[in-house]
Amino acid sequence: MMSAVIGSLADRTGRSLEEWLALVDASGIDPLDQNAVRRWLKSEHGVPQNSQWAIADAAARAAGWVRPGVEDYIDSQYRGAKAALRPIYDALAGAILRLGDDVSVEGRGGYTPFVRARQFAAVAAAARDRVDLGLRFTDPPASGRLQPSNGPGQATHKIALRSVADVDDEVLHLVRLAYDQNG
Repeated sequence: MMSAVIGSLADRTGRSLEEWLALVDASGIDPLDQNAVRRWLKSEHGVPQNSQWAIADAAARAAGWVRPGVEDYIDSQYRGAKAALRPIYDALAGAILRLGDDVSVEGRGGYTPFVRARQFAAVAAAARDRVDLGLRFTDPPASGRLQPSNGPGQATHKIALRSVADVDDEVLHLVRLAYDQNG
């Protein structure tokens, strides 16, 4: 997607990526602060959101930033006070990845999405004592454990998990239903 946005940048914004990078450089904004670059692009130049992300990412890379890998993102979510939650994540991730060869895991700063044809599950270290399992349903099943939600990720429902024991047969069944509904 990023290459498509970059490819149409001149048509959509009137400037090529190289021209935007020179403007970011001349602005005095730290190119490693991608949030500041995106805010500046929006407020000063009215750059559309996807273009903001592409320009800020390219500016940071040009300044030496390297995008973290999936494992780096996951490790950062389960560090410090949330380190004790990692076994819950590992139990969920293992079960989710065993659903099929078409499941991929992606990296995000605040949660970990699991994708088939589209995102069907997301796992987030929501609090020091809780992992939230977000599930996306087109037809939600009846379950007292499912709570309506708008996250993490594209979830329509979530389940709060406080221990590995909470990753039980009912949770695994609900994950399977979300997987089946998003194929």
